[in-house]
Amino acid sequence: MSPTAPVIVELAQGGLRLALRADCGGAIAGLWLDGLPVLRSTEPAALADVRAAASYPLVPYSNRIGTRRFGWRGRAYELAPNSDGPHTIHGVAWQRPWQVLERSDARALLAYTHRSDEHWPFSFHVEQVFELAPSTLRVTLAASNIDAREMPLGLGWHPYFVRRTRSRIHLELTHRWDADAALLPQRRDADTSLLPQRRVPQPGLDADVAALDLDHCFDGWAGAARIRDELLSLRLTSSLTRAVVYTPRDRAYFCVEPVSHVNNAVNSDDPTGQGLIALRAGGSAQAWMQLDVARA
Repeated sequence: MSPTAPVIVELAQGGLRLALRADCGGAIAGLWLDGLPVLRSTEPAALADVRAAASYPLVPYSNRIGTRRFGWRGRAYELAPNSDGPHTIHGVAWQRPWQVLERSDARALLAYTHRSDEHWPFSFHVEQVFELAPSTLRVTLAASNIDAREMPLGLGWHPYFVRRTRSRIHLELTHRWDADAALLPQRRDADTSLLPQRRVPQPGLDADVAALDLDHCFDGWAGAARIRDELLSLRLTSSLTRAVVYTPRDRAYFCVEPVSHVNNAVNSDDPTGQGLIALRAGGSAQAWMQLDVARA
């Protein structure tokens, strides 16, 4: 968190209200429909930690990089810790202040420029556009490589949905990535349970959240993810074709995260085959997600 005054942007259209905290990772503090939380929501001035936000961007990678090390184009890199675990997590942009470039009642543009440091060795610039309509929130990420070298890039978001009594999710999928510590016995002390090791068929996911205990990346996401409960009916769509689904049983939230690549893809035998973008110097890439909101 920034020690200075919070940088708050609020958008309102119809019954939807969106609150952003630019200084707190370019995050969504809250999204409400007529005062009802659509995502896990906190009034923006009260948001003390980005980990309590409603959603934050995942740039330049999503989920974990195993043991904070990776190789790229013949060079080895080791990253500084950014969490309590043995891996780095969710990129760098969610832990940095963003600038507000534009704002109106229906649209906001935030930007962050990263200079090579111990947390990520490549320089990049990313912009995040929020567009609000009376029943829709659309968010776009556009990243540019401002380094002299090609860089690995992943994009995504980490939205937290309110877990209610009848929360249910439906996604059309093709595969699930499972962790298997037995496949990497030499790394059992490295939290391997959260690193994917094998891809197995999964034609879809349609279940009550209360029955699930997931922290997995899924391939082949097509169509809308339907997220419903006794109060709301939501449709989550994205240009991205992978999703991380996280359903902790002891929390008042769950997550369906649009992401571009498999967790720890940079350390796989085929990083680009697992969705990581090899972004040339001067190149750019973008992605979007959209959340349609209605009463149940």
